[in-house]
Amino acid sequence: MIRIVPLSAEGEPLFSPDTVWNGVTGDWALAANDPANNEGLRARAALATAVLLCLMTDARAAADELPEGEANRGWPGDSFDLREDLGETPIGSKLWLLRRSTASAATARKAEDYAREALQCLVEQRAVSSVMVTATASPADRRIDLQIVLKDRDGGIAYDGRFGVLWEQLRGLDRPLAV
Repeated sequence: MIRIVPLSAEGEPLFSPDTVWNGVTGDWALAANDPANNEGLRARAALATAVLLCLMTDARAAADELPEGEANRGWPGDSFDLREDLGETPIGSKLWLLRRSTASAATARKAEDYAREALQCLVEQRAVSSVMVTATASPADRRIDLQIVLKDRDGGIAYDGRFGVLWEQLRGLDRPLAV
């Protein structure tokens, strides 16, 4: 199993202000009483929320990208309800394809490519001017850290965040590793 978590500078999970936490699980916060965003996601941290959605939603993979025996994942709507005439693009990342990989330098390079590809929609939608992704493998921790930096149109940093791509092992119990 693989999971992606935001990390603070201290390496602990950082919870986006647009996520509502009940102490155990989180859910996306809905916009309330906002006529301009009726029934949409709360957007006090719109760019941070967009990054989370891009990285943590599974993208559909092409048939030749799937490892043997692996079922495709991702938002089914991308395969039949994508309105390119309205500027819609497929959502999510292919980081899930790394779940049977080891946390190595080669896997880190793939993670960089998958994250960059997932975040490219923010450039295409002109929300940011550029995306920089740096991945660092930590094999002993079964983890790859992603540093995501998004630049605004003036070249300033619009977003700078870290994420940990963690590999979990089943040891007779479905128990995540401590981070």
